[in-house]
Amino acid sequence: MTFIDACFKKPTKHTPIWMMRQAGRYLPEYRATRAKAKDFIDFCRKPELAMEATLQPIDILDVDAAILFSDILVVPLEMGMKLEFVEKKGPVFHDPVGCMADLERLSKTPEDNLGYVYEAVGKIRKNLAPDKALIGFAGSPWTLATYMVEGQGSKTFENIKRAVYKDPEFMKALLSMLTESVKKYLINQIDAGANAVQVFDSWGGALEEEKFFEFSWKYMLEISEYIKKERPNIPVILFSKGVGTYMDKIYGQFDVFGVDWGTPMKLAKDKLFDRYALQGNLEPSRLYNRDEMLKGAEELLDLFKNESGHIFNLGHGMIPDLPVENAKELVSFVHSRSQR
Repeated sequence: MTFIDACFKKPTKHTPIWMMRQAGRYLPEYRATRAKAKDFIDFCRKPELAMEATLQPIDILDVDAAILFSDILVVPLEMGMKLEFVEKKGPVFHDPVGCMADLERLSKTPEDNLGYVYEAVGKIRKNLAPDKALIGFAGSPWTLATYMVEGQGSKTFENIKRAVYKDPEFMKALLSMLTESVKKYLINQIDAGANAVQVFDSWGGALEEEKFFEFSWKYMLEISEYIKKERPNIPVILFSKGVGTYMDKIYGQFDVFGVDWGTPMKLAKDKLFDRYALQGNLEPSRLYNRDEMLKGAEELLDLFKNESGHIFNLGHGMIPDLPVENAKELVSFVHSRSQR
């Protein structure tokens, strides 16, 4: 598989490309599938619908990898937390956690209740072309904890940052609990048919450098090191948003570092490419303008000309109103422009 070879920095016939949130509202086909579920949680819990949504970008865009359609918050959901996806607001937990006593009410084995995810992975892998990779994923412990403590997305992160500085023991107990579950959750996805896994750390950039390595990166590495020990042939991708200025100190056992659009790819290449493959990092908004999109893509491809180990991606997820035609053209351009 082209994507898997690139993860291990092996030569490939072209630069592989997939896009974060490639199964999403910008696709009319996705909206039609979404309408078959009574709500977003129901959508995630129906393996047939998850399979449909996952395979659509393969058929429509011809990307090199499918990423499982699910949500990072199914882990705290199956820990017993009350989750609702509110229109125009996003995910809301009606019972956030805030102290050590709150952890008592959480299930320690949410991975045992996620059979619908593993069933979806099996169905997708069975229906996916053999040359296309399937990526499984999970949220990083820090990002999951952020939603669980804040109760929803946040701009200030005041509750969780208060806990980091005032009650670090509570935070470390929560992060350790999540780390154990995410390890098993990803292993189960691999055993169901995932060819690679990615850990999404959407909120790593909310932490200052010292606390990022203590409360986010440390736990991501625990997960990646566990997977590399248990399933050494499976590539592990770590994606942490907003940490470009911490590049000098990135370390650990994993295969691919996902670069967000706020980090110059040349900087990431200078600091990390001798040790890791790199994924990213076109600014998603460039897809609004065809010329800007192709210019940005060409610059990225030129940066890795005649080198193995670059996976083309966006620097964050697809935006819901991006033009499908531009997404198709981007994939085609990356394939043809990078052909060896």
